[in-house]
Amino acid sequence: MSSKYCGYMGKVMSVNLTTQEIKEYPWTDNERELYLGGKIMAARILCDNFTGEEKPFSEENLIVITTGPLTGTGAPSSSRFNMSALSPQTGFIASSNCGGTFGYYLKKAGYDALVIRGRCAEKTWLDISNDKFTFRSADDLWGTRITPCHEIIKEKLTEERGNNAKFGTMCIGPAGENLVLYSAVLSGERASGRTGIGAVFGWKNLKAITVSGNHTVPVFDEEKTRKWCKKWFGYLKNHPLTGNQLPRLGTAGLVSSMQMRKMLSTKNYNYGQYEDFEKVNGETLAEEYNIVNKGCLTCPIKCARTVRVNGEAVKGPELETLGLLGGGILNSNLQKILDWNNEIDELGMDTISASSTLAYAMEANEKGLWDNGLKFGNIDNISQIWEDIAYRRGIGDELAEGSKRLSEKYGGREFAIQSKGLELAAYEPRRAVGQGLGYAVSNRGGCHLNGGYMVILEGLGLNTDSQTPKAKADFTMMFQDLMETISASGQCLFTSYAFFPGFLITRPNGGITTAANRLIPHLGGVIRVMNRISPAIAMHLPVFHHTKMFRYALGMPMTFGKYLRIGERGYTLDRYVSTKFGVSSKDDSLPKRLTHTPQDPENPKTVVPLEKMKKVYYKARGWDQNGIPTVNTLRRLKITK
Repeated sequence: MSSKYCGYMGKVMSVNLTTQEIKEYPWTDNERELYLGGKIMAARILCDNFTGEEKPFSEENLIVITTGPLTGTGAPSSSRFNMSALSPQTGFIASSNCGGTFGYYLKKAGYDALVIRGRCAEKTWLDISNDKFTFRSADDLWGTRITPCHEIIKEKLTEERGNNAKFGTMCIGPAGENLVLYSAVLSGERASGRTGIGAVFGWKNLKAITVSGNHTVPVFDEEKTRKWCKKWFGYLKNHPLTGNQLPRLGTAGLVSSMQMRKMLSTKNYNYGQYEDFEKVNGETLAEEYNIVNKGCLTCPIKCARTVRVNGEAVKGPELETLGLLGGGILNSNLQKILDWNNEIDELGMDTISASSTLAYAMEANEKGLWDNGLKFGNIDNISQIWEDIAYRRGIGDELAEGSKRLSEKYGGREFAIQSKGLELAAYEPRRAVGQGLGYAVSNRGGCHLNGGYMVILEGLGLNTDSQTPKAKADFTMMFQDLMETISASGQCLFTSYAFFPGFLITRPNGGITTAANRLIPHLGGVIRVMNRISPAIAMHLPVFHHTKMFRYALGMPMTFGKYLRIGERGYTLDRYVSTKFGVSSKDDSLPKRLTHTPQDPENPKTVVPLEKMKKVYYKARGWDQNGIPTVNTLRRLKITK
């Protein structure tokens, strides 16, 4: 089924692993206009196929792999692809976004998305080359770690197709095979890490997918697209966040800023500062360990680090890994973090959930709830722990279940730092309460990005009052919606960092910046109106290059308001699907450590006033007091008729 819009390949394929039947999945231009692609497209497909009775480990569970319409058009940082499924970690709809080259090559094969259902009878590797789908035995791949799996596949395909064979690959490691609930799927060095979709692959006996083809992604106006991309690349390279901080230090550069603002999770979120932070921060990583910067396809930012582990050049850790395996467990040995980061990736696990589950276990042991031998500051046996988790050996079998399930068994729910079963990122929300709200209401669980990344306002970009709940709900909604559409288009969320004019970042004490920081908490009503009437905002913002790219590359009319409304539709659609599986306000929660125990015992405001913000947030979104999208909201957003 073709499309009148460029950027799309016009085909979505349904793959039944049980019967090996391949057929086209219907997807119309009207659906492209409403849902674009990526995670929003996947949410629509899951909504149309799920009743609420499905189980994560079942043939009825779908894996939906989607690209965005800008993937392959040359737009900055547009190589992202998405995977969505019913998550074994949370029990409801979940998505995971990934870089690498798989999305680009899926389009080269002629497809915008894959809808995978059923279960392979044997261990399988699915190979896609243009219109040819081949189910190959994965017996010799099963049990391999990520790099050996990629290497074996590359050797086989190169031998079959010649030295110039080019293809995209995704695979799982031992953790996915053994159904670790936070196991990942990796495409090269890039991980689709969160929500445990790797375990769904493992249950379905699907070790890997490879894809290649010789199709060209169509572009509506090649000349205007090329010129706009050149301008956009220049803007990103000249912005202080995307052109300086991220290329220079990567996300690791935030460790020092978070330490200064008491946002750095320390000893399982007991504290917000780590006394040895300088030993594990971005500056030390850059000066003593980084070999070279890397970036995903078409990315001018190049935030990835390359370090040496056991004599090999490998992907370095990002902020979350540094924070959670540094101060999070009271470890100041940066080389160990580099080693562990590589080990966790090779085994195919999410570093955030693995790290936070370890921290929970250490505190449970410290408090006498679970005698497991793990102690804060004692790192001697940690390397073995990762392997034990991936192969479910000894206490690793229990750690593989994640902190929520462990706290239900052993106690200590107040310090199992998760929301909806998904462990939180390294940002301590008691000093950034808007981020705390985002963690709680995030559709996929305790996610800093799906939560709206309010820390960009609360100290890590601008410096508005981080403790006030005022306006935080409305800004959270707006940021979530913007980021939802960016993801759906196939772009990296880091492109949104340049949304704030550079002078606000470079002149933190300037008059305009100071005035903006003071004004933001009073703008809740204004932002609420903008969110509600977003389609009427028929304009382009000079600092937001995304919208014009749709006109030039796709031939699809797009304004800032329409862009915002697509994100709102996608976010509410995600929520609507999850309500089929019982999600409601009760699940939009944080552990009591963050909502009832002040980070500063002398300052009662250093908690997350969650319930107060949730009420405002639900009202802003048009959800009822139980966090359920109302009938009117679903109709207004054209999710239902």
